[in-house]
Amino acid sequence: MYKKKNNIGLLYIVPTPIGNLLDITYRSVNILKKVDFIITENIKHTSILLNQFSIINKLLSLNTINEKKKTNQYINILKNGNNIAIVSKAGTPIINDPGYILVKHAYYNNIRVVPLPGACAAITALCASGLKANQFCYEGFLPNKKKKCEKKIYSLRKEKRTIILYESPKRLIHTVQLIKKIIGATRKITISKEITKKWENIQRGTAEQLLLIISNDIYWKKGEITIIIEGDKKNNTKTISSQALKIFNIIKKETNNTTAIKITKKICGLNKNVLYNKIIKENIL
Repeated sequence: MYKKKNNIGLLYIVPTPIGNLLDITYRSVNILKKVDFIITENIKHTSILLNQFSIINKLLSLNTINEKKKTNQYINILKNGNNIAIVSKAGTPIINDPGYILVKHAYYNNIRVVPLPGACAAITALCASGLKANQFCYEGFLPNKKKKCEKKIYSLRKEKRTIILYESPKRLIHTVQLIKKIIGATRKITISKEITKKWENIQRGTAEQLLLIISNDIYWKKGEITIIIEGDKKNNTKTISSQALKIFNIIKKETNNTTAIKITKKICGLNKNVLYNKIIKENIL
């Protein structure tokens, strides 16, 4: 554990397994044993984990209902010199779980925040998706209301990065139907269910193909679901008219290429980068 500064406690962010209990790190177990208190989203669920690793500690509650009320109380506990670890029901805390307000207030009060690495369903599913993982966006859970959900998916239709979503099994079929309708039937997606558990299931294909799999299988009616959607591959570069290219060719005979591009841009009202990329592609330079 890190040393306290000015006798103020430290706030540890401790990930817990998303399924397989063996995925917890040695460091996480060590921290959970040594801190003065453990803040958890679900006391009953966390107690099972602590018992598994013979961890005896005081558990405090922090959920979406009491987060604002409890935050000041826990900040005072930290300021009195106590070390606290925050955990979620499963996975890395704060991401789609309570704790953001506590961490923010910890910084306001010059309390050191110490994050530990560990399990995260979004990243674990992304690694196994077979889709590009060098650039991605995490959107969490889609809105519950139908119109807002459709609007959100529509806003993602041209997203070029790989998209990560969480979804409940009850809404899974409807969500994949919306992906098929709005984003496209041939867009590749991966659906991961119960990652790291013994009944883990990862299915990859187009939205249309996966609908055939999940629609007739009651197995997909339960469990934790992560959806990974391939980014848009369409080339959205604006077309450059032959007239604009003709103007560019005339101007470049009298000056350098950079200046010719700038002048052509002003005459034709084009984006400089779009014009440049088009010229490079056509090997005009």
